[in-house]
Amino acid sequence: MKIVSLHKNYQKLISRAREQDRKAQRELYEMFSPKMLSVCRQYLRSREEAEEVMLNGFLKVFTHLGSFKSQGSFEGWIRRIMVNEAISRLRKKKKLAFQDDAEIENSMQHVAYIETELEVEEIQKMIDSLPDGYRTVFILYAVEGYKHSEIAELLQVSENTSKTQLFKARKMLQQKINKENILSYGTH
Repeated sequence: MKIVSLHKNYQKLISRAREQDRKAQRELYEMFSPKMLSVCRQYLRSREEAEEVMLNGFLKVFTHLGSFKSQGSFEGWIRRIMVNEAISRLRKKKKLAFQDDAEIENSMQHVAYIETELEVEEIQKMIDSLPDGYRTVFILYAVEGYKHSEIAELLQVSENTSKTQLFKARKMLQQKINKENILSYGTH
């Protein structure tokens, strides 16, 4: 029963925000901004830049709120706007470049992940250290759950480029994790 009333209140909040109710917009912002900042931060190395992109994203959310048809998740709709904003920022800064790599066979080997004692912050630093193209494809695929065909369309590259970038990102991360584990075990 509580879930139904929560859903109705949620829909009312969206309706009020559509009508330019600033209080409702603020509530939605406060509800979703922590998670959306995290989404933007995955794509952008600087927290300040991620905050700016998130704010631009929310401006689009409130500007285009009328286009949300209540089909599917509202959070998913906002998330897609944030991802597109982050990718647009990378494109504008010409940071999103892809090397013209040789095709990788369809039976691409996936790098096995090993158990580590790494903290989330250390892993984020490793992801941040990836070249922008690798990092963007890795986040879209491994975190956001996009398929290679969707990534290719979103980034305006071929599916093979998406697969290659993911393969190389995983390989680079695995090397960094292995190096970190060797350093960690060497200090015990």
